[in-house]
Amino acid sequence: MAAHRKARQSLFGGQAVRTAATLALASAATATLFEGSGHADPRPTTAQTRAKVDRLYEEAEAATERYNGAKEKADRARAAFDRLRDEAARRTQRLNTARDALGAVAAAQYRSGGLDPALRLALTSDPDQYLERAALAEKAGERQAAAIRTVRREIGAIEQLRDESAGRLAALRGHEAELRRQKATVLGKLAAARTLLDRLTAEERARYEAAATVRNGSGPDASARTVTTGSSGDSAPVRADRSSGADRRGPVTAPNARAAQAVSFAHAQLGKPYVWGATGPSGYDCSGLTQAAWRAAGVSLPRTTYTQINAGRRVSRSQLAPGDLVFFYSGISHVGLYIGGGRMIHAPRPGAPIRIAPIDEMPFAGATRVG
Repeated sequence: MAAHRKARQSLFGGQAVRTAATLALASAATATLFEGSGHADPRPTTAQTRAKVDRLYEEAEAATERYNGAKEKADRARAAFDRLRDEAARRTQRLNTARDALGAVAAAQYRSGGLDPALRLALTSDPDQYLERAALAEKAGERQAAAIRTVRREIGAIEQLRDESAGRLAALRGHEAELRRQKATVLGKLAAARTLLDRLTAEERARYEAAATVRNGSGPDASARTVTTGSSGDSAPVRADRSSGADRRGPVTAPNARAAQAVSFAHAQLGKPYVWGATGPSGYDCSGLTQAAWRAAGVSLPRTTYTQINAGRRVSRSQLAPGDLVFFYSGISHVGLYIGGGRMIHAPRPGAPIRIAPIDEMPFAGATRVG
């Protein structure tokens, strides 16, 4: 009978194994805890969040101006396409009328039998009457030839209109695609900014809003005053922030009555919301506000910041007068309406109403005098 060898004892007994496993797991958890805490992204400060949000708003505003430009081009392309389509419809109607006339002549010729003129003359019992009818037929033939030329001309014009319409339609589709791209960019930037702001606590959000108010120089302490024009002496009641030292020195001279009217209109919009892509009357984006202000003064401005800057005479910062357009950032992506005392009225960004603000709160890019 074979001898049974005694089973080899494990180096660690059951209790020892459990103890060792417990220590190993605890060690691993501790290591993971320290490692995780060492590599976790720290929660951004309110200042860092504000900087990120401000950058997103700036990028959204630049995209808004590109959207405005694409919309302006799309509107022009759509209007041109509609004009071509209407003209093609009118010419098609004329073509159909000319074709009907030719058809009537052809039917009359068919009913007459189409006999040779010499044979008809030989067979007629009244040669004088035939010659009279022949003269009328010749005139009718001339009219028929003219009608044929008209038909050919209308057919050529319609073909040209159709070719041009196809080009206009292709351009329109391109502008509409650009509109969709820029709209998606704007909405994406604004959504990212809202996400960052939503992560702030109530206290942090309050500090953020307070800091934004200080930076924008806004507040309820605005009082009525008068801007006088430099030419006719007409005046227009406007409002100005009491905190401006220049305002306390007395009335600020506007270069003309139209500039005073533009400033007056802008003051009347204070407190209305920033709405991207809007031109009023319930809300505006930055270039929509300046365009509407000068439109109220009888001056037509283009739609975007980068076209408005070329809509008048450039002036230096030291020459600024009420009514001037002031532009900011290297991409000319923001504009305000200067009101004197180093201040402007502008539509800042989503969530911030139209307000009075110092022009040195943003990187100054240039100024233009219109009107």
